[in-house]
Amino acid sequence: MQITTQPFEQETYLPLFSRPGLKSGPTPSVEASALNPYRFIGTANMKTAQQYCKRLAQARKENFLVTTLCCPREIRQHFFNLYAFARIADDLSDEVEDSRTALSLLAWWRSELEATYRGEPRHPVFVALAETIQRFAVPQALFHDLIDGYAQDHMVSRYETFDDLLAYCRKALGPIGRLILTIGGHTDPESLDLAETCWVAVQLSDIWNDLREDFDKGRCYLPQEDMDRFGVTEEMLATGCSTPELHALMRFQVERTRALFAEGEVLYPLLDSRTRLDMNMYNRCGIAVLDSIAAQGYDVLTRRPSLSKWRKLSILVHRILSSFGKE
Repeated sequence: MQITTQPFEQETYLPLFSRPGLKSGPTPSVEASALNPYRFIGTANMKTAQQYCKRLAQARKENFLVTTLCCPREIRQHFFNLYAFARIADDLSDEVEDSRTALSLLAWWRSELEATYRGEPRHPVFVALAETIQRFAVPQALFHDLIDGYAQDHMVSRYETFDDLLAYCRKALGPIGRLILTIGGHTDPESLDLAETCWVAVQLSDIWNDLREDFDKGRCYLPQEDMDRFGVTEEMLATGCSTPELHALMRFQVERTRALFAEGEVLYPLLDSRTRLDMNMYNRCGIAVLDSIAAQGYDVLTRRPSLSKWRKLSILVHRILSSFGKE
C-alpha cells in the first residue's frame, strides 16, 4: 500500500468533542462543527497525525497508564492509533442523538477507512493508522466490523435470543481483542478466537452495567427469550423499580458472562507477558463490574454499578505486581 501525504494545515484542524483535559484546536464555523466535529480540511503528515492519536488516547488517565505501563515502547504508538479509530467511531455513534445523523457520520468514517486501504489516507487518524495496517497486515474486515457494531445500535434496539446478542458483541467489541493480539504479534487462529471471547465478555459487562441508561435511550439488550423465562417485561423496566424477577435474570446474565471470562482465560498462557497484562487488565475491570452488580443485589435499575478511576488504577497496579511475581 503506497501512502502519500502532504504537510498538515494546523489552522484547519477541527476540535474534538468536548472532553475534560483535552485541548482543542481553533474553533471552526458553527455549521461545520455541527455537521461533523471530526472533519478537517487539508492533509496531515505522519508526525502530526501520530500526535493527534496519542493526544486522544491519553486524554483519559487510565488509558495513559495502561499504554505507558502495559505496552512495549516500540508498539505503543500503534495502540494509540487503534484507540483513536475506535474512540472517534464511538463518539460519532454515541454523541449524536439523531440516528440518521449518526449513521451518516459513521458512513463517512467508513469511507475514510476504505480510502486508507486504497493507499489514500486523508484524516490524521488514518494517516497514522496506515502505518499500523502496513506493519501488521491488519485485515480491513476488523475495522468494518467495529463500525458495523456502532451502526447496529441505531438500527436494532431489541434482541430475541442470547445468540443474537453475542453476534452483536462480536462486532461491537470482539474485533478489539483481535486487533490487540495482532499488534502484539499473536496471529494464530486459536489465540484470536479466545481474544474475541474475552472482549465479548467485556462488552456484556458494559451492557449489564448500562442497562437502565440504554433502556432510557430506547434500547433493550436483555434477550427477549431470557425476559420471558424469568417473567421480566419492558413495562417493569420502564418503572425503574427493581424486582426479584429482574434480580434473578441479572444473576443469570452475570454468571453466564463470568463463564465467558473463564473461557477466555485459556488465552493467557499463550501470550507474552506484556500482551497478557494488557488483556488481563481489561478483563479484570469487566469482572470487577460484574462483582459490583452482584454486590448490590443485582439491582441495575435504581443504582448504576460503576468502577471509579482509582479502582481501575488499583486493578492495574495489582496486575502489574502479580505479573512481576510470575516472571
